[in-house]
Amino acid sequence: MTYSLQLFDDIITNPLKDGVLVIQLNRPNEFNALRTKLLDEIAQVLVRAEEDENVRCVVLTGNQKAFAAGADIKEMATKSPVDVLRDPRAASWKVIRNFKKPLIAAVNGYCLGGGNELAMHCDIIVAGENAKFGQPEINLGIIPGAGGTQRFTSLLGKSKAMRYVLTGDFMSAKQAYEAGLVAEIFAPEETLDQAINIAKKIAQKAPIAVELAKEAVLKASDSLLESGLAFERKAFAVLFSTSDQKEGADAFINKRPPVYKGS
Repeated sequence: MTYSLQLFDDIITNPLKDGVLVIQLNRPNEFNALRTKLLDEIAQVLVRAEEDENVRCVVLTGNQKAFAAGADIKEMATKSPVDVLRDPRAASWKVIRNFKKPLIAAVNGYCLGGGNELAMHCDIIVAGENAKFGQPEINLGIIPGAGGTQRFTSLLGKSKAMRYVLTGDFMSAKQAYEAGLVAEIFAPEETLDQAINIAKKIAQKAPIAVELAKEAVLKASDSLLESGLAFERKAFAVLFSTSDQKEGADAFINKRPPVYKGS
């Protein structure tokens, strides 16, 4: 099975080398905002990669300015609660979450909202010194909807998770490393190469042992994750019935401060 540079519109898949497949998010003008099409394309590639015995490890990256700055707000602004509950992106998130092979995020620049959730879906996060992490959904009158509340809490602990989820503040690469979100920090221009080096090392190990090791490590923290994710998803959808959500999205699109009324 081959991987082409021209397969998709929103991502680039690099030719497989040394058992490592590199997927690059490719919406530079939108800071790699995670629209439905982009997530679907990632999921399609991961389904193929899981079936391909030549793929031993996958690296997911963006560009120097952004890994992914969040969901595509314009795409989501007018959705109803029912639209959100039936959102086709949920199927893509499930594919990413259940991917059996090691997945490494190489992060530079903004890694926010859905972008941070995408990075946390990965097994290892390495970051450039310029990386900024966060879950700023609260600034739009909503909450994280793709695992942010659950994974942030699991990785950072309750107090730090509350600190960032409730304020929407960003976390520097150094803070993310100290909190345990990030495994290693590098100069921005070295981030992808260093992630690939880690991936190559993993690719040299016994594939079945790697798969079971990943599953065992995830078991340590994911035992209650599904119930938390289910609650988060419903709460996220309910917020799309509020006027504050519409106000937050409109303020973001029109680059003005939001005025929330608690309705």
